[in-house]
Amino acid sequence: MKLEFIHHVAIICSDYEKSKHFYTKILGLPIIQETYRKERDSYKLDLAVGANSQIELFSFPNPPKRPSYPEAAGLRHLAFAVVSVEEWKTELENKGIDVEPIRIDELTGKRFTFFADPDGLPIEIYEI
Repeated sequence: MKLEFIHHVAIICSDYEKSKHFYTKILGLPIIQETYRKERDSYKLDLAVGANSQIELFSFPNPPKRPSYPEAAGLRHLAFAVVSVEEWKTELENKGIDVEPIRIDELTGKRFTFFADPDGLPIEIYEI
């Protein structure tokens, strides 16, 4: 018995339309399915990340704020593998996203950087 891969990561956003735009237009993630759940006054947007993984983007009325950035207990950040960190950094900045300077992972020698989604969730792009 073994875990095969990460199927999805669930994210709760405070402004559904703003986050939908960010993940689909800024990051370019394709929509698999969008569902409105009337009984919860909530949207669920399934987004494809490569061939095997997904992001489930949820909206809920008045979600609580993230306790701290980023050292709260629990999920620290979301990381995407990319071929060129520099190209992604440039493209994100051209779309108005603030991106940290590119750093080198001292253990792997790989380049990486961070930026944030509309709710301040830290997102890493990591060079493969």
